[in-house]
Amino acid sequence: MATQEEFHRIKQLPPYVFEEVNKLKAELRGQGRDIIDLGMGNPDMPTPPHIVDKLIETVKNPKAHRYSVSRGVIGLRRAMGRYYQRRFGVTLNPETEIVATIGSKEGFANLAQAITGPGDVILAPNPAYPIHAFGFIIAGGVILPVPAPSPEAYLSGLSEAIGKAHTYPRAMVFNYPSNPTAQTVGLDFYKEVVALAKKHDILILSDLAYGEIYFDDAPPPSILEVDGAKDIAVEINSLSKTFSMAGWRVGMAVGNERLIKALTRVKSYLDYGAFTPIQVAAVAALDGPWACVEEVRATYKRRRDVLIETFGAAGWPIPAPAASMFAWAPIPERYRSLGSVEFAKQLMNRADVAVAPGFGFGEFGEGFVRIGLVENQHRIRQAARNLKRMFQGD
Repeated sequence: MATQEEFHRIKQLPPYVFEEVNKLKAELRGQGRDIIDLGMGNPDMPTPPHIVDKLIETVKNPKAHRYSVSRGVIGLRRAMGRYYQRRFGVTLNPETEIVATIGSKEGFANLAQAITGPGDVILAPNPAYPIHAFGFIIAGGVILPVPAPSPEAYLSGLSEAIGKAHTYPRAMVFNYPSNPTAQTVGLDFYKEVVALAKKHDILILSDLAYGEIYFDDAPPPSILEVDGAKDIAVEINSLSKTFSMAGWRVGMAVGNERLIKALTRVKSYLDYGAFTPIQVAAVAALDGPWACVEEVRATYKRRRDVLIETFGAAGWPIPAPAASMFAWAPIPERYRSLGSVEFAKQLMNRADVAVAPGFGFGEFGEGFVRIGLVENQHRIRQAARNLKRMFQGD
């Protein structure tokens, strides 16, 4: 019966890998177990007070309770433009080259809807944050996954994949600093990317959601800093991690005018934009004092250093990430045969520590787990002690 058949788009989506792990976490917590959750990329630090104060002030105005506009109020788009000018030296027209999105995930998904036709081929990294592939799959596109063990390998694989694709790719996806691998790139990398895309007339979608969470002296660049990048590229960005505003759902898509116009039109049919007081508060975030961002960055760095030190001492050496709020950790050799999902379940059952299995980010994520820097230093040290007991018991 038609009413009993699985819906077409739902059939395109594989079982959610993280669901099995999340179910076990809920069961153990229901038993009273204290699970140290390093699996979610959910910031635990509070939104800075001046941003919250602006929200409260604005929400008291009844006029702010009405419908907003799907592409974002002009004041917010101008603030986003000022941010890109200050941070990257990139000039953007807030009328034609900026859309305020309801978080970066919504912006990416609706951009995929806007540019993808049935059967269009999209080149995407693997492992990758799921929306980078499934946003296009839901839109009717075909993902050609390119192994991304390193940025250099991904770029080389893109060139090879373009030559082998049965139809010319519509777009290719980049995400640096990367979720989940925490890899970073410099501007020279993006220059090669833009040259490759222009040579083959391929669009570029860049995800810079973690652009302000970095631990080295050199901040991550924007692809739009490359001369001519705006001819073919759109960048998705977010306030979620920068200002600990994940639940507020404020992001942006900036760059190529044609792509921004397409996204604007799709959004005009689907939403009225974020709640106006949230958008006004986002202006206060972007234009306000930057010390709060520096403190967020410093907090993640301290947690990273504690994680690398204590987990290493417990018997699990982990490469130190240069950016993002994650560490991409190879499964210890003695547990590698378990696979990332089973290893993650054992960590919960035996050490009360939750991590995200690498297989959930694509087949080439197998052999790794993603560890979030989303617990304080005391909890990270406790996780290390739990792991040491587990390791010594084997």
